[in-house]
Amino acid sequence: MPATSAFRSMTIALLTLVGVSLSSAAYADSGRIAFDVIKAGFVIGGSGGGGTLYFHGRRYRIEIGGLSYGITFGASRTRFRGVVRHIRRAADVSGVYAAGNVGAAVGEGAQAIILTNQNGAVLSLSGNSVGAIISADLNGLVLTVR
Repeated sequence: MPATSAFRSMTIALLTLVGVSLSSAAYADSGRIAFDVIKAGFVIGGSGGGGTLYFHGRRYRIEIGGLSYGITFGASRTRFRGVVRHIRRAADVSGVYAAGNVGAAVGEGAQAIILTNQNGAVLSLSGNSVGAIISADLNGLVLTVR
């Protein structure tokens, strides 16, 4: 009898956990995001910029800052546009996003990237770059929703 009771309790706990996981994923939403980033560096690079998050019919200002380390020479400006997924509220977009980067651009170029932060927000972005830059570096980007 005790084994049956323990099995029943474990089954109920497991079903509850699965239900909570599925319901939290079901309530996650998405929004649109657009921002500009200016990146410059000589070995150690910095980036900054700003833009807008569109979520549930409202506009939220976002600020961007970051650092990179590796081979970085030059400067560029990129206008990113895309979608942010798996968020429940605008503040979920705030956080640290990390990525590796290898590239070179002189004049204009195109970029596409997918980033995830500690809140589970997923940014799917594409953009156009202008500038002259060579890079093979690790980037840390901080987005803050205001």
